[in-house]
Amino acid sequence: MTGRGGPRRGSDDDPATVSDDAARLGDPTPDDGAAVAQAFYSRWARLYDALATRAPGVGALRSRAADALALEPGDRVVEMGCGTGANFPHLRDRVGPDGAVVGVDFSPGVLDRARDRIERRGWENVHVVGGDATRPPVALNGDGPSRPLDLDGDLPSRPLDLDGDLPSRPVDAVFSSFVSGMLPDPETTVRGWADLVDPAGRIAVLDLARSTRPSGAPLNPLFEAFVLAGSPPGTRLRGREATRTLDARVATAHRTVRAACDDVRYSTHALGFARLSAGTVR
Repeated sequence: MTGRGGPRRGSDDDPATVSDDAARLGDPTPDDGAAVAQAFYSRWARLYDALATRAPGVGALRSRAADALALEPGDRVVEMGCGTGANFPHLRDRVGPDGAVVGVDFSPGVLDRARDRIERRGWENVHVVGGDATRPPVALNGDGPSRPLDLDGDLPSRPLDLDGDLPSRPVDAVFSSFVSGMLPDPETTVRGWADLVDPAGRIAVLDLARSTRPSGAPLNPLFEAFVLAGSPPGTRLRGREATRTLDARVATAHRTVRAACDDVRYSTHALGFARLSAGTVR
């Protein structure tokens, strides 16, 4: 774990040390498998939800990441790639009943489970929107840099009418968990997320990648198998290429947070498999 300013330059788990060759593995490539991915994650939404909420230590990771956003009561936070809403309790607890949590995801099946979670908890200020995290459903707010969510537009799936509330105010924070490894162009996407937040707003990114710690590295083959099993058919790379690509994309996303933010904190957890970066957008 490291403190303010990130890890020591040159350390094994510093995203700045990933080679250019590895980073190029995360370059964008034409992807015509979006429908396949949506169907895959929708089909396995129940299992994904169980893993996302009950896997050992995952709740503590999600709580730590929510803390890293430094949210205050009344804040409005957008979660990109919200999945089944496993982070919603942590985010909603921190913004309170006067804040707002909006989750964005492109898979109808996982959004259905997220809506069920919202309804069971009776959260009136937690909402989900169907959309691609690489092209979030937002609109510019006048002449300023802030970009509040526009839920009155023509979204792929708009389950709620928020009575014009969200467009009236900018976003205070953007968060994602376990998403960066699936982004074809993580640098462009994370920079876009940072653009949604006014200066002094926060962004936090939580991800999994292979461990470089002596205590975790022996488990990397199991992690590689997990990554392969969790990849939609037709999008699976062969062997270690899949985890090399994931590692490179995660490193690029976290390096982009560092480039877009001040007072960045970077830390690793869970034997080095989990990486968390958070900072204040410039």
